[in-house]
Amino acid sequence: MKKLVLLFTTLLFVSFSAQRQGKDYSNILKSKNIYEINAFLRDAHPDDPRRSVLKPRVMDFMKDYIKNAPPGDKKVREMQENLARLRRGPSTKVSFEEMNAMIKQKQILKYQKQLQVGQSAVVYTPSTAQNVYVTASAAAKNTKVIADTEASEFNMLMGENPVEHKNKTVKILNSLFDNDPNSKECIVMIENKSDCNIIVRIEGVGNTKYRLPVPAHGDNSIVVQKGDYLFSSIVCGAQYASQKTIQKPLMVALGSSSK
Repeated sequence: MKKLVLLFTTLLFVSFSAQRQGKDYSNILKSKNIYEINAFLRDAHPDDPRRSVLKPRVMDFMKDYIKNAPPGDKKVREMQENLARLRRGPSTKVSFEEMNAMIKQKQILKYQKQLQVGQSAVVYTPSTAQNVYVTASAAAKNTKVIADTEASEFNMLMGENPVEHKNKTVKILNSLFDNDPNSKECIVMIENKSDCNIIVRIEGVGNTKYRLPVPAHGDNSIVVQKGDYLFSSIVCGAQYASQKTIQKPLMVALGSSSK
């Protein structure tokens, strides 16, 4: 009787968990779809008994896909990465630590390249096309555009000389490689997903202020003193503001493309 009660409770919990996430996994044991099984492994309760069947199954599917994939198949790398994650853990879900490490490595490679190639790698040419912001809704309704009052300031901030750029790049790289929890400084990366150039203003206590220009569909980084800050920006005419406490590397994504 106890076993029946336990089984019923387990099934009820699993069913509730799936419904709560808006996904139906009632027939997941019959599935041969890699992406569907991956989704189940990410969403299901850690003690769900179906995991013991589906994890090795999806790993076999991935191995078969890699083995039979045609030359140049771009999904092979994805399958290899997911297979590696399944060997290390219960699902292909990327942890915060893994995501942070990937972002950090990407930034290291970016700034190392800039040091090797020099300022020519990041030459910025002011564009008169960025003198106005056009929101998707405004374009659709044929309404007036919003003037970009920060264009001159953005161009000025982007137009740093080679010496300034090199010093900034070295400082950012040092911060990326620095794992000392007692460090007084920290790196902040801003990713701009919008169609507009932006300036992110980072204001701390007293006269501690930073300005970071971030091109449309690009990113930029800055090293700041650890502490409490008000982040603000104008993203395609929309005001952004958020309070953040910086004690470790931080990445902030702003805006979304209209494309």
